[in-house]
Amino acid sequence: MKSPSEPFFPDDADEPAGSIREEYERHGADAYYQQYGSTYRNPHEDSIVRCLRLATERWPLDLSRVLDLAAGSGEVTLALRDLGAKKIDAIDPFTAEAYAQRTGQLAEPFTFADIAAGALDGRRYSLIACSFALHLCEPSRLPGLMYQLSLVADSLLVLTPHKRPHIPREWGWESEGEFVVERVRTRFYRAAR
Repeated sequence: MKSPSEPFFPDDADEPAGSIREEYERHGADAYYQQYGSTYRNPHEDSIVRCLRLATERWPLDLSRVLDLAAGSGEVTLALRDLGAKKIDAIDPFTAEAYAQRTGQLAEPFTFADIAAGALDGRRYSLIACSFALHLCEPSRLPGLMYQLSLVADSLLVLTPHKRPHIPREWGWESEGEFVVERVRTRFYRAAR
């Protein structure tokens, strides 16, 4: 991560001056979330909600026990509750305060590195939903992360503003399809066991 020659964000600013993407590029995702994690809101929330609704119509998603991975301020949790999910666990090391404020529940603080090292061993989920986060994972860590996730869940839903990440079968997941709504890609995978 590069070190800026001037202050990260003005002390009196409630939000960054540029887009989230610009701030990621300028300072890195970790620094952005350290500064704004407690008040974070995904600016694409309306698109995410539409994508989740369409995903439940298109694919046989089992919403009986969901993990909201990199849960942000709870946009996925709230949308999936509205779609009938009853049991949703959440993980986010940066936005736990924003998540709790919106959803009334806690998010565990595991990082992608923690999960790749086995932090979820012994758990079982019917679905993992990860929105606007996997493309931020260090490429060298992604194969281990994806494999560990395939050990604890039957299916995976990835929402991303990019074509990244590419998740090959050898990482534990088989692609079942993809669609794009308002530049948000939604991909559905089944565990390849």
